[in-house]
Amino acid sequence: MTVHIRPLTLEDKSEWSRLWRGYLSFYKTTLPDHIYDVYFERLLRDDPRDFNGLIAEIDGKPVGLTHYIFHRHGWKVEDVCYLQDLWADPHVRGKGIGRALIEAVYEKAAKAGNPSVYWNTAQDNAQARQLYDRIASLTPFLKYQGP
Repeated sequence: MTVHIRPLTLEDKSEWSRLWRGYLSFYKTTLPDHIYDVYFERLLRDDPRDFNGLIAEIDGKPVGLTHYIFHRHGWKVEDVCYLQDLWADPHVRGKGIGRALIEAVYEKAAKAGNPSVYWNTAQDNAQARQLYDRIASLTPFLKYQGP
């Protein structure tokens, strides 16, 4: 089994939507339909400082996705990369999809001259955290969110 990672394309909208709905459902989140259209459009723009999307495929079938964005950071001259969303279909978990997607983001960030990639996950996301603990460092920071 070979995992192929590629940029998101306009033709991916249906499968991307299926995958992103799975991701949102995992986090017990629903969004209005128009948000899907707006986000998908943002993911396809050519602006490197806007959202970017990658699709993971096995045998030509989309089985995972990731979204990331480069942004400025107050402590660095270079931009940093925020990996916002990461999802693999449940039936392909443990087959290297998540790792391949994260490593593809690492590669995109390095190519863009970004010194770091970071992301958040739920404390109880034990399966994903097993991977994250192998390929990144857990920071001591907690996330707070206002209204």
